[in-house]
Amino acid sequence: MIKTLTALKSIFPVLLLLSLNAFSQNPKMDWVNKVGAKSFLTSKKIFSVNDYGALSDTVTINTKAIQKAIDACAAHGGGMVTFKPGTYVSGSIFIKSNVVLQIDKGVLILGSQNFVDYPDINTRIAGLEMVWPAALINLIDVKNAALTGKGIVNARGKFCWDKYWATRKDYDAKGLRWIVDYDVKRVRTVLVQNSENISVKDLTFKNAGFWTVQLLYSKQITVDGVVIKNNEDGSGPSTDGIDIDSSTWVLIQNCDIDCNDDNFCLKAGRDWDGLRVNKPTAYVVIKKSIARRGAGLVTLGSETSGGIHHILATDLYAKHTDNGLRIKSAFTRGGVVEEIYFQNCVLDSVRNVFQFNLNWYPAYSYSELPKGYVYDSIPDHWKSMLQKVTPPEKGIPAAKNFYISNITATHAKIVFDAVGYPQSTLKNFVFTDSKISAAVLGTMEYIEDWKYNNFNISIDKTAPPAKVTGIENQERLK
Repeated sequence: MIKTLTALKSIFPVLLLLSLNAFSQNPKMDWVNKVGAKSFLTSKKIFSVNDYGALSDTVTINTKAIQKAIDACAAHGGGMVTFKPGTYVSGSIFIKSNVVLQIDKGVLILGSQNFVDYPDINTRIAGLEMVWPAALINLIDVKNAALTGKGIVNARGKFCWDKYWATRKDYDAKGLRWIVDYDVKRVRTVLVQNSENISVKDLTFKNAGFWTVQLLYSKQITVDGVVIKNNEDGSGPSTDGIDIDSSTWVLIQNCDIDCNDDNFCLKAGRDWDGLRVNKPTAYVVIKKSIARRGAGLVTLGSETSGGIHHILATDLYAKHTDNGLRIKSAFTRGGVVEEIYFQNCVLDSVRNVFQFNLNWYPAYSYSELPKGYVYDSIPDHWKSMLQKVTPPEKGIPAAKNFYISNITATHAKIVFDAVGYPQSTLKNFVFTDSKISAAVLGTMEYIEDWKYNNFNISIDKTAPPAKVTGIENQERLK
């Protein structure tokens, strides 16, 4: 895991590493030094979960004992909740304001494998507000709190994966792919929701049942030094790494993610419901981190309805990740993705260096009730998914003003998988000072005002020609 700028330089020998101070000197980028939690709790009050009845074994469900320690800590004005070295099984726990939950080295938290240990809450998942199980560790409606330590949290999410695949097989046959994820209700590992000034630091998370760390409707958040290993127990579906969801002023740094979906992902609501909520993800810095297996080093979407803007992703490394920089959206999603800075990154053996698709995964993205179902008898969240965006033009997403520089990509398969709309081109993408080596150039459809400055691409001489259509005001790509 990358811990310092010195360590970063060893894997970025060909790049000019820019400091955040340099960005802050640019009036358009003066926000970058304002992200992240603004303070870290240092209270000396200690509350041990063992004093409240927690037992170290692999059988006892310690949820109530851990929660008692947290509640006592909060009632006494805050402090630190700790564990003696050992293994503790737990269902959903809820960190309170002014509390640090400290999971030290030598402590292993195992997630319960029984859905009953994760009570339903009101939340948002995959862009839709609905009732859903609480995460294993929750920070909801709190301020000035933290989840820290050198220990391990193993969510043991395979019980969620198995339920998903069984349901998916049944639903696919019925034309219900679009609602599978929302009906299975898999358990997230960490949820930060409606909260402010929160830190998540140094822990290792394993085998998430669904998303690992979701930052929802929150601000001034730091995630630092987190390691995510979601593929140890097999290949779990949709085990995203870190999802920044309609949240602002967020700092992600020094993280190392191996997962089975998007590694670092920015989201802002889906379709009619996301447009109703209309909360953006904005002012986010992601830096000095690694993506290993996963669907995207940095992914924007597919939930774009509230808008995603002012994002800096810098000094990142991807190894065997499916995509480098990725945009996902749909005709019904709406929202604008803009002012994105993707800089100083090394991509090794990725499939697509750049994947920009405004009509991503139609079988999942578009909801249609099959014949044989009665609308009045279906669940409320089905109805939300089926609600049409009106006028339809409101559902057309946009992506513009991307600034991509100092990118080195080697052993890639495809440079561009870039597909906009005739009525919504991928507009003003500026590529600077980069060197890309790939098998083929790929696809570029409905792009406008793309500019290249010292952007060098090397492709296989026997590769088929790029698919290029609907291009306006396009500089020649050398």
